[in-house]
Formats: sequence, C-alpha cells, structure tokens
Amino acid sequence: MAELLNLAALLLLLLMATGLVWLLRAPSAADRLMAVQLAGTGGTAVLALLAIAEGVAALLDVALTLALVAAFASAALFAAGPASPPDERREPS
Repeated sequence: MAELLNLAALLLLLLMATGLVWLLRAPSAADRLMAVQLAGTGGTAVLALLAIAEGVAALLDVALTLALVAAFASAALFAAGPASPPDERREPS
C-alpha cells in the first residue's frame, strides 16, 4: 500500500512541475494566481500522501500548514490586484 501512495505522490509532483512551468509562462495575473493555488494544493496532497505512506504524523501537520499558507498567499495576490492598473482614459467615440 505504501508503494501505491508513493507512486501517487510522484504523479502529483510531476503534475505540479507542469503547473509551475505554466507559472513561468503565464500571460496574466489570474493564471499566475491559479498556478500558486495548484502548487499549494498539490504540495498539501503530496505531503499528506507521504505522511500516510510513511506513518509520520509531523508531515501531516506540515501539509495542513502549507494549505493555510497557500490560502493566505492567494488571498494576498488577489487583494493586491493587477500589477499594472488598466488605462482608464478613453478616447471619445
């Protein structure tokens, strides 16, 4: 059973790596926000799977802390708004 959980954790790590590559190429702030959420959620899942597979309760605490930090990071990125405000001057039509 532990081997299956470790394999699932490895698969999640590969999916997270794909998402982090997207983070480097993300065209908008919303895409970057989703990539940060993916990293937080995926990291939480990987750590939770490893905690169950290895029987280490401390890893589960770290996983839950990572989930909390990821939620706060997403809220902070959302509250900060776009990096450059849109130009509100409009030409008369």
